[in-house]
Amino acid sequence: MSAAESTADVAIIGGGLMGCSAAFFLAQRGLSVVLLETDKVGRQASGTNFGNVRRQGRPISQLPLANRASRIWRSANELLGADVEYLQNGHIRVCFRDRPENVGKMEEYAAQAREEGLDLELLSGNVLRERFPWLGADVLAGSHSALDGHANPRLAAPAFARAAMKLGAQVVEDTKIVHAAKIGEDFVLEAEDGRRFRAPTLLVTAGAWAGKIVSQFGEPVKLTPRAPTMSVTEPVPYAILPAVGVMTPDEVETVYFRQVARGNIVLGGSTRAPSYPDEYRAYVMPQNTMTQFHHLRRLAPALAKLQVIRVWSGIEGYTDDSLPVMGPSGTVPGLFYAFGFSGSGFQIGPGVGETMAELIATGHTDIPIEGYSIKRFA
Repeated sequence: MSAAESTADVAIIGGGLMGCSAAFFLAQRGLSVVLLETDKVGRQASGTNFGNVRRQGRPISQLPLANRASRIWRSANELLGADVEYLQNGHIRVCFRDRPENVGKMEEYAAQAREEGLDLELLSGNVLRERFPWLGADVLAGSHSALDGHANPRLAAPAFARAAMKLGAQVVEDTKIVHAAKIGEDFVLEAEDGRRFRAPTLLVTAGAWAGKIVSQFGEPVKLTPRAPTMSVTEPVPYAILPAVGVMTPDEVETVYFRQVARGNIVLGGSTRAPSYPDEYRAYVMPQNTMTQFHHLRRLAPALAKLQVIRVWSGIEGYTDDSLPVMGPSGTVPGLFYAFGFSGSGFQIGPGVGETMAELIATGHTDIPIEGYSIKRFA
C-alpha cells in the first residue's frame, strides 16, 4: 500500500444523509469506514431540502423503511449527541375543494397505512377548522399523522458524520472520486488529486452524481437533476405545529410549509427547476416562487402576506419511476447502492443508512427493498 492510499472495510461515496447515517451505523457495528464527499457533508440535496419527516404520502410498500427511520428520528438527539431540531408535531396532508375525489383516496390510503403501523386521522368540516383554523376555504379535508414532524436538514447529515467519526469512521471532505473499479477483491477509488482509497465493500450514496459512478460498473441509471423551489419568510408568532402538504396529482399545487420554533415559515414544493450537477449549481426561478405563493394563498391565506427573506435550491436526482435505487449491485459482488430518492429522501434517510449497514454487515435485512433493485433498469 502506498503512502497516498487509505484502506477500510467499507468505502462510501457521497456524504449526504444516506452516506453519513450509513457510516454511523456501520461504525456502530464495528466496521471501519471511509466516507468520501466531493464538497462538505450534507451540503447538497440533504441540506437544501424542506426538512419534512413525514411518512404519509409515501408508497405503502415503503412504510416499513419509513417506520424504521421514524424510530431513529425520535431518538436522534440522544443517539448522535446533537440537536437536529426534530419536532414531532405532526404532519397534515390536505386536499383542495375542487378535487373532492381525493377524499376517497385519503380514506383508502389510511386503511392501507394502518396495516403497516401508520395511524392517520381523517378530518373535514368543523373539526378540521377547529383544529387548524389557519387553513383556507379552498381546503376540503385533511389526513393528520400525529407522530410525524420535521427537522433541520442543515444539521442532520453533519450530526451523523460527527457521530460516525466519534466511533472511528474517517470522513474525508473536498475529495472528488474520478475513477472507481474493482481490482481483485477490493474496490480502488481514485480522487481527483491522486489519492487512492481501497475497500472490499463499496456503497454509492452520491445522489444526483451517482449515475457516473454506477456507469463505471456497467449498470447505468438515468438520473434527471432537478432543483426544488425553497424559501423562508420573516418570523411571526409560533402557532402552526404540524408540517403541511397538499395531496394532488398536479405538481404545481404541491405546496408544503412548516413553521420553525423561531417563527419563520419554511416553504417548498410546487414547480421545480432544472439543476446542473456538473457545475454544482441550482437556481431559484422567480416565477416558480410566485406560483408557489399563489397556491399557498389557497392553502393558508394569511401566510401569503408574509415577506420572503431568503430563497434557495439544491440538486436532486430523480429516477424515471421516482423510486430509489437501493440494495446490492446486480453484477458486482461487494457493491451496494442507495441513491435516486427523487426529492423525498430526507425522512427515510436514517432508515436507509441503518438498513444498508445491516445489509452490508449481515447480508440480510427484513426491510422490503427488492422493488428498488438496480436490476429494474438493466
